[in-house]
Amino acid sequence: MGEYEHLLSKRDGDTVTITMNRASRRNSLSEEHLRELVAAFEEAAATDATGIVLAGAGPVFSAGHDFGDVAARDLVSARDLLRLCTELMNTIHAAPQVVVARVHGLATAAGCQLVASCDLAVAAESAGFALPGGKGGWFCHTPAVPVARSIGRKRLMELALTGDTIDAATALDWGLVNRVVPDDELDDAVAELLARATRGSRASKALGKQTLYAQLDRPEQDAYAIALEVMASASQLPGAREGMAAFLEKRKPVWPD
Repeated sequence: MGEYEHLLSKRDGDTVTITMNRASRRNSLSEEHLRELVAAFEEAAATDATGIVLAGAGPVFSAGHDFGDVAARDLVSARDLLRLCTELMNTIHAAPQVVVARVHGLATAAGCQLVASCDLAVAAESAGFALPGGKGGWFCHTPAVPVARSIGRKRLMELALTGDTIDAATALDWGLVNRVVPDDELDDAVAELLARATRGSRASKALGKQTLYAQLDRPEQDAYAIALEVMASASQLPGAREGMAAFLEKRKPVWPD
């Protein structure tokens, strides 16, 4: 994979692992770091890999926006930075691969936003999650957007208004992550969940992910209108045809993609 200054991107088999590598800055998301993350996800998305893992080097997953970067900005450039961050979240959603956050240590503010924006998340027992703007001077408006779509309203309000950190077990209970495991089992748990989430036809999975995001949070009838038309069209895809044929013929499918 490509060479980057602020992160590492490596492919192993069918999985691309993107590791934020600014440990000395707690993997805070400067403009340069965000641009590299967008580029790395776009690069991975264009490959035939089936999964992408987002990880962080050092003791912290990500501390969110780099205040050293933000403090020097006027309104226009602050808006540009937040648009870039939003572009990253949208790029994660648009990637045809299954994206799993591998979370250890703290994931705060835009770091917590990253976790909520990934399709799946596995956390070490040492992980913590926070929208700390609630106890500071710059509220976590944009980080709260995907978090709000992962946890209930009262839980969102507690997280956002208090700014306090919740532990991994609470994040699991609230629906922010899928699994919590001992720290030394984190990599195995990520690989196990990703292996199960990437079975089947790659093309079918990519369309499925895209459609799930398109229908989420829409009124039920609008969601059905989208899902129905996509599902009808998808019944004609080679993967769907092969899956049904294999079932009817009582054999293992051979996916065309």
